[in-house]
Amino acid sequence: MPSRTATAIARSVSARAKSTRAGNGVEWVSAAGLKRITWLWHGFSTRRGGVSTAYAAEGEPAELNLGFTADDTREHVLRNRELFAEAITGSAFTPMVTIRQIHSNVVVVANSSHIGQPCEGDGLMTDKPGLLLGVLTADCTPVLVADRKRKAVAAFHAGWRGTVKRIVENGIGHMRLEFGSQPEDLVAAIGPSIGPCCYAVGEEVLSEFTSQFAYAPELFHEVYGSDPVKQKYPMLFLTQRAPGHSQMGLGLHLNVAEANRRQLLDAGLKPRNISMVGGCTRCQPELFFSHRGSQGRAGRMLSVIGIRG
Repeated sequence: MPSRTATAIARSVSARAKSTRAGNGVEWVSAAGLKRITWLWHGFSTRRGGVSTAYAAEGEPAELNLGFTADDTREHVLRNRELFAEAITGSAFTPMVTIRQIHSNVVVVANSSHIGQPCEGDGLMTDKPGLLLGVLTADCTPVLVADRKRKAVAAFHAGWRGTVKRIVENGIGHMRLEFGSQPEDLVAAIGPSIGPCCYAVGEEVLSEFTSQFAYAPELFHEVYGSDPVKQKYPMLFLTQRAPGHSQMGLGLHLNVAEANRRQLLDAGLKPRNISMVGGCTRCQPELFFSHRGSQGRAGRMLSVIGIRG
């Protein structure tokens, strides 16, 4: 992959997500590639809509926190999940399966027995209609996958640790074993997550990626020095000089969404069948919850996919 210029990087990370507003007030983001599949439910939630006030500024509308966090009430989260399910499927009572996420490469084949009984892992897949599969994020990267021919779906939670462990690449392998999925039939969407504009990491993260991926240098960018482009796009002037061959400068930034796109490609998906849903979660605090942007006190968003019942 050739190096991109600072201007191109600035343009890519400044793309802003566009949300859809449901009749019940919930706002969510869809992926063009998945929208074309008529038997599919899917959506990436935002913070807009809902009944939670735990993370809303004083005087601001209630929000759509979908995670059972310490600051919010269980009743509010359950009601928010009903509202989100209604926005996506038309019914507040569509059952939802979630997972206790552990930054792993563990994938669970879900069925109705998992409703309300989440097990541990970072991937869910099913060929059972009428279920929504959901993964929670507040900066990590959500990835949704659908098999157009075999009517199977999957949802993956990919933080940097899960990405190093190849949660998405392994997950596609599980779909092939479990459902007979063929990569050319798969359509994927990578949802809103923290972008390379804001995701500063340490050298231990660089070391982990370098040990696993030959293309790791293409995922990291140094933020350094001054340049006319940087004056227009502060903190977005990034280079792709090989780590170890220059000073780290102001910091090292990681593109986790691109890392997961590369895993989808390595798993055999066609580039045209992978949608990148724009929006850095930290850059758009009015639309998304961000763990880093709020210093660790944040609600959670849900990315869901399912087969219409």
